[in-house]
Amino acid sequence: MHMADSLLSPEVGITMCAVSALSIGVAIKKVKTEDLAEKKLPLMAVAGAFIFAAQMINIAIPGTGSSGHIGGGILLASLLGPFSGLLTISVVLIIQSLFFADGGLIALGCNIFNMGVIPCLVVYPVVFKPFLKKEITNTRITIASIISVVLALQLGAFAVVLQTVASKITQLPFGAFCAAMLPIHLAIGLLEGVITAFVLIPVFKMRPEILESVQKNIPLKEKISVKNVIIAFGVVAAIVGIVFSFFASGKPDGLEWSMEKVAGTAELETTAPLFESAAKVQEGLSFLPDYNFKNAEEKSQGIQIFGTSFSGLVGMILTFAFAALIAVAITYSKKKISAKSTK
Repeated sequence: MHMADSLLSPEVGITMCAVSALSIGVAIKKVKTEDLAEKKLPLMAVAGAFIFAAQMINIAIPGTGSSGHIGGGILLASLLGPFSGLLTISVVLIIQSLFFADGGLIALGCNIFNMGVIPCLVVYPVVFKPFLKKEITNTRITIASIISVVLALQLGAFAVVLQTVASKITQLPFGAFCAAMLPIHLAIGLLEGVITAFVLIPVFKMRPEILESVQKNIPLKEKISVKNVIIAFGVVAAIVGIVFSFFASGKPDGLEWSMEKVAGTAELETTAPLFESAAKVQEGLSFLPDYNFKNAEEKSQGIQIFGTSFSGLVGMILTFAFAALIAVAITYSKKKISAKSTK
């Protein structure tokens, strides 16, 4: 559900960039004032790498001609907390846009809002968390995951429609676009909900304290080790990003499929100077556009497969590094503030 710049007007794009920037600022402030245990820092980085890898895998939706990939917002919020989850998914989306040309540069604010703010700051605390308030069980995790992810994707898809209509993209009228976007993202949401539960249940079995600490908003105790969970995420991320990525479906994702149904094309044109400038910047930065080498279509199939796997590896490394850097910077800032307050 990565929006392209052509779906937006400059005014809507810039406004949503400001809204998402403000949300990220609030998340940083919250994480700095709340207790982000140091032992969760590697989990933040490796979970971000896993989401990057998982988003490369488009899975065909039977009987639709479309495909979908996980968003990951609910999963990250469940593991890290809503604010740390938002920071992590934002890192993933920023890296995808800058270095892989996945999602427009001006549309980045919309993508962070739709795939990060909505699931992490709205759906997780209002829907997912209450499901586990009384008791955390496999059944409750499954139900909470499916309902929360479906709702998050429905709200995100509806937000895409509203942002597009507000931009006065006449090729995508409100009613027809809604009628295409919401049903296909319901199917994708059901799939992602099952995958989310499939990931969270083993984590809960290995280290129930991870989910419990987020649920109760308390830090992990010093004696609790999350080493096995971190290793497991790292191994799975590597397998998914390097090996499974070239088995991804080539069918259009839910947004592209909806656009083709309504407008007859998934690539609308824009002549706005701001978007043309942004496209040039993105073209210069994205050294692996569409998760492959530049001009990959002109190369052999073997080179293309290697390019996809290489992109998965590079993307995971970048996500891990940037997420870890943010986590360490926030922790350092907190320690500095704490030291000043004790003087």
